[in-house]
Amino acid sequence: MRHKILTIIFLLFAGCILHAQTQLSIIPKPVEINQAPGFFTIDPQVSLQIAADQVALKPAADFFVGAVNDISGIKIPVNKTSRKKITLSVVKNFPLNNEGYYLTVTPAAVKITAKSYAGIFYGLQSLLQTFPQVRTNAVLQVPCMEIRDEPRFKWRGMHLDVSRHFFSPAVIKNYIDLMAMYKLNTFHLHLVDDQGWRIEIKKYPALTATGAWRVDQTSLPWGARPQAKPGEQPSYGGYYTQEQVKEIVAYAQKRNITVVPEIEMPGHVASAIASYPNLSCNEKPQLTITGGNYTDMSSNYCAGKDEVFGFLEDVLTEVMAIFPSSFIHIGGDEVDKGPWKACPRCQARMKKEGLKNEDELQSYFMKRIEKFIVSKKRKMIGWDEILEGGLAPEAAVMSWRGEAGGIEAAKMNHEVVMTPGNPYYFDHYQAGPEGEPLAIGGFNTLKKVYDYDPVPKELATEKHKYILGAQANVWTEYISTTEHLEYMVLPRMLALAETVWSPASGKNWEDFNRRLKYHFTAFEQKGLHYSPGNFTVDIMPISSGGKTEVELFSEMPTAKIYYTLDGTLPSSSSTLYERPIPVNASMLVKAVTVQNSTVMNPRPAEQAFIMHKALGKDVKYETPYSRYYPANGPNSLTDGIRGKNGIGKFWHGFSGTNLVATVDLGSVTDVSRITIGCIQNYSDWVFLPTAVKFEVSEDGQNFSEVGVQENSIPATQKGVTRKDFAINISPAKTRFIKVTAKVLPACPPGHPGAGKPAWVFADELIVE
Repeated sequence: MRHKILTIIFLLFAGCILHAQTQLSIIPKPVEINQAPGFFTIDPQVSLQIAADQVALKPAADFFVGAVNDISGIKIPVNKTSRKKITLSVVKNFPLNNEGYYLTVTPAAVKITAKSYAGIFYGLQSLLQTFPQVRTNAVLQVPCMEIRDEPRFKWRGMHLDVSRHFFSPAVIKNYIDLMAMYKLNTFHLHLVDDQGWRIEIKKYPALTATGAWRVDQTSLPWGARPQAKPGEQPSYGGYYTQEQVKEIVAYAQKRNITVVPEIEMPGHVASAIASYPNLSCNEKPQLTITGGNYTDMSSNYCAGKDEVFGFLEDVLTEVMAIFPSSFIHIGGDEVDKGPWKACPRCQARMKKEGLKNEDELQSYFMKRIEKFIVSKKRKMIGWDEILEGGLAPEAAVMSWRGEAGGIEAAKMNHEVVMTPGNPYYFDHYQAGPEGEPLAIGGFNTLKKVYDYDPVPKELATEKHKYILGAQANVWTEYISTTEHLEYMVLPRMLALAETVWSPASGKNWEDFNRRLKYHFTAFEQKGLHYSPGNFTVDIMPISSGGKTEVELFSEMPTAKIYYTLDGTLPSSSSTLYERPIPVNASMLVKAVTVQNSTVMNPRPAEQAFIMHKALGKDVKYETPYSRYYPANGPNSLTDGIRGKNGIGKFWHGFSGTNLVATVDLGSVTDVSRITIGCIQNYSDWVFLPTAVKFEVSEDGQNFSEVGVQENSIPATQKGVTRKDFAINISPAKTRFIKVTAKVLPACPPGHPGAGKPAWVFADELIVE
């Protein structure tokens, strides 16, 4: 008996060692996974089995056989009699959804069952993630296990803008391979924009002969590129022939990926107008735009010309013949409606159709295009601006300006894909920005991507079914090379993949990071460029109960944070962060992340805190600030941090309404000076207030005006301008201070949003 007990203990101990050695690192994390002792070994005695009536599985089988051969040199035969088998089976009445699968591994056999080809393909992908990722002479051993798995969402997407910079078919296929590895199933291909038309349309050859090429100014920053001059040779660009596109579509289909084409309209089409000027309102010839300079350039189709709709129907007919996707993306974003206001044809169209304004004219445009798309038994999808003026009857919405458009569309029973710029724009920085490749701006870290849930909390449960899923977008104004493209999507693509596949309840940031290390090794072995992670320390002020403390945070679970408060450079010998730091005086916090005794930051994170009488005090707004600009919460106006040029972090924003804020100092206090900081960013529709009024009160009910400061900086001043609005007063005793920053009535003439509501942004309210 004693010998039997010892044997059992030994086997259990051996099983523990086995599990420790073969901890699985599958991404996205399966719904349910159970490991067992032992391995299935891939060797020349293995064959792959497909039933005679399931030949449709052969592309998946060929994909797997090729992958194993690339890794090991072993070519697994199909349907050959053998001692060990990998069996693929599509079964009727399968209990999981259309992309779900069961994977069972024993020492003698591997079985993958599913309802469809998609499930079989994804089961094979999970199997492949247990292998080394480069050619090796090592024995390939698959841990014994059982997996039950199916995706949470139908739409699991990645986008790529090939207009701003053209990427070859080979690069596109590699992109598709990465998507397939992580079970993403929708590739949104942005083929048309102002700077390039990228798909052959046989009826309109000038679209690619002219619109696909621009003058090469890649040595200059995107926003600083001058417009092309007559006589300059347009040599930068490229396009896909229809045969190349068909090949890409077929390549994707074998990997269960649907390619959704985007043919932008009615704006962002300067490349089409360069090819055919008659499509615009003013019909003036122009050259293809080289970058971000739109001065005197036409970028909209004329909504008043029937020939424009005939042209678009011809284009879409050829596009739909190549792309079998049920959805056709028509863009619809950022339409400059100024030319429509000045166009007699557009105004005549509005009068004829009884349209109140240019927003309704855009809606007319979209509805007319949708009617044509639906007649071809397809569905239209567009960016959330297609809601403006009224949504087309059957259109789906891609919500990029936050979640508001998606929520509105879902409430109207329209299908929605969530793709908010924060955190799903992968052209934004993911770390740094010190030491990072130049990006358009923003800061969407791996953890922000992982933590996001595509189902908005505000959406009623019965409307959740309209959320098809989510996707990340890669705009390429600043991304011109394959290496840069890889770096921007890896590893954020993996965080997206787990979000849209795995149950929300099963997500775990620390466990994801553990599994990610295996994939980093795979990227290195394959020569892929990737970001090792965001080691930047997040310095977060927390204001509560009239006091302010500073919290330091790093996304890296295994890292430690060291800091200084006197402006000196921190190192691993500085103070270790263990608890929030009280702000009792003006100070400069500098912090670094340390991992394995190595400082990981090219430059430390730093933040100055200023001490003043309103620090940490509660702030109340008469009108809530925009939920798109929450900064550090309701007391950001008194957190001791001065806002910098980026409007996304420390500033509270108000659209079309005055900022009226009241701060409670907690007790009657002597006050001699009041200051509020504001910012103007012309391109982001943010303008300095026309004036700021200051009021004081002892009881919070009866306020006395103590001064008004007018703005002297014109709204037409471009770039970024910060201005302090301040008043000096004779020392007065007060407890409550109210500031009213008066918003500019509308964006000024000549601005892309002329006549539309302007934003006013403010940060620290300093009381001395």
